[in-house]
Amino acid sequence: MIFIDFHGEATSEKQAFGWYVDGRVSAVVGTHTHTQTADERILASGTAYISDAGMTGPYEAILGMEREAVIKRFLTGLPVRFEVPKKGKAQLNGVVIDLDPQTGKASSIKRILINDDHPYMD
Repeated sequence: MIFIDFHGEATSEKQAFGWYVDGRVSAVVGTHTHTQTADERILASGTAYISDAGMTGPYEAILGMEREAVIKRFLTGLPVRFEVPKKGKAQLNGVVIDLDPQTGKASSIKRILINDDHPYMD
């Protein structure tokens, strides 16, 4: 069983890689953007795939950081110190993947999205 965490910005590069290794690895799970995507699937040759599993951390934040600092950086283009909020709602994102122990191929992939708005596994 081979599990790949693809840490990248663009969904297109993650998708291209997923299709490139389809059938040769058990799963390709994208990370880095901190925002869970809703494109989980089993590719044609049995590889579980999602562009971004999301993050665990502050729910009412941007990239897990205080919103005001991130917005200021976008508006001014100047460097700003990012800090994790000390209070507020939290979230847990991830995926659960079932693999066939004989073949290493995926039989299912399910997103986990737990926060105050969605307290369940999708």
